[in-house]
Amino acid sequence: MRYAVFSDVHSNLEAFEAVLNVINKSHIDRYVFLGDIVGYGADPCECINNLRKMSPLMIAGNHDWGVVGMTNIDYFNNYARAGIVWTKDNILEADRLFLSGLKLVEETGYFCIVHGTLSHPEEFDYMTDANMAAKTFYLMEQRVCFVGHSHRPGIFIDDGEKVAYCVPEKIEIRQDRRYIVNDGSVGQPRDGDSRACFCIYDTLSSTIEFKRVEYDIARAKKKILDAGLPRILADRLTVGR
Repeated sequence: MRYAVFSDVHSNLEAFEAVLNVINKSHIDRYVFLGDIVGYGADPCECINNLRKMSPLMIAGNHDWGVVGMTNIDYFNNYARAGIVWTKDNILEADRLFLSGLKLVEETGYFCIVHGTLSHPEEFDYMTDANMAAKTFYLMEQRVCFVGHSHRPGIFIDDGEKVAYCVPEKIEIRQDRRYIVNDGSVGQPRDGDSRACFCIYDTLSSTIEFKRVEYDIARAKKKILDAGLPRILADRLTVGR
């Protein structure tokens, strides 16, 4: 099986469509979405519609639940809250129902998925270091767990003795290791690379490969500004921060 794993679209239609164009040429068997289809950007309805049509294995992110009142947005920064409030006023009832139906954790025989951590998925914590990763490794039943949320691609690897971290372009999944894979972000990369990011998990070759995709950043920025959203949400797209 070849899985296209992506997350954190954040209503960025230009980035999402560019990624879908690459995915559609990559002989993918199934789509996997790790949360945050909305927030920050100006095309929530269009992005939700694209996601719904894909019928992926999918979970909620904090912005998805924030828009429908299923998580507290008081801890969001001012710009994120502004995006949530704007999105609430600019989506359809069908979109709200869709977001409300998203779960926090899903799994297959090959892997599990969560937006933040398995230890407290409802708190949407960031997996920032080996200690945080160890808590999720402890709860994992599969060899691989995919996460999003930080918008930074990278992999924690547990060899049974220690947890290491790396940012490879491609990695082979070994039987004597376990892996927590952050797929980066489609619509709001924050690793200094402005290109959209996702990954492909090939269970036949036992590999995970990260992909970067150029998209029309200028158009996405203009939409954000025209919608009256905070300028920083547009400007950060250029620098990938």
